[in-house]
Amino acid sequence: MSSAGGYTDISFHTAEHTAWITIQRPHVRNAFREKTLDEIADALWRVREDPSLASVVITGEGDKAFSAGGDFAAMMRLNRANAHMWNDRMLKVAMAIRGLPVPVIAMVHGACVGGGNELALWCDLVIAADDAYFGQSGARVGACPTVGATQYLPRIIGERLARDMIFLARRFPADEAERIGLINKVVPKADLHKETEAWCRTLVGHSAQTLRATKKSMNFESDELYASWQHGMELLAHIWGTEESLEGMQAFLDKREPDFQQFRERNRERVAEYLTAQDRDDVPD
Repeated sequence: MSSAGGYTDISFHTAEHTAWITIQRPHVRNAFREKTLDEIADALWRVREDPSLASVVITGEGDKAFSAGGDFAAMMRLNRANAHMWNDRMLKVAMAIRGLPVPVIAMVHGACVGGGNELALWCDLVIAADDAYFGQSGARVGACPTVGATQYLPRIIGERLARDMIFLARRFPADEAERIGLINKVVPKADLHKETEAWCRTLVGHSAQTLRATKKSMNFESDELYASWQHGMELLAHIWGTEESLEGMQAFLDKREPDFQQFRERNRERVAEYLTAQDRDDVPD
């Protein structure tokens, strides 16, 4: 076994021709901040430099969560001017995972929601413990899941279920996630690590050049969604720092229901003012 030092938000080591990346922020359910994303991207680059590796496993520390997504402390600092600095990091990690010449496995337990679910979507294979659940929380907290979820969920589980997960923020337990094809396999939590290691041993026994070539080929169609990623990140940039997004995230931190209706009512007043002014401006020919 070998390990790489210098990381604070993740751990990285290799064993039996497998690279293991673990998000080490259990105090926030392994939510990621800018530094976390930078370290994951760096660790993935190390994998590219070691052709003896046959696979990568990404997981989260502790027993409560794979990842709860973006850390609100980081996301509440975002606005239209600096949004690209977060969005580009997300894209960098996603494209690094998809571009690796080896399969990347998400080993999931507990919460896999928001950006955490998108992280799992970027991976090639997903194995989950029976306590895992999957979902997108953006609609509840004022964020847009446009860095993977809107692109991949309709392709993987179909349009209807994708809209169910995104619009209604429905969470799918592991057994249902397996049934609808969102994940590959669910196992008892006590067996999760052992079963993942078995997958990794299988990959060691397979042709490296075949895995590389066929991963590239299988990504062909979904690679054409890259324009949607760019479009989605621009949409997201207009969301960060708005009153609605801040209300959603602050409500979550305050453990209360967000008041999004206030913004609908305000917009209703603005539309009414516009229509009234429009009527006054109408001049007969």
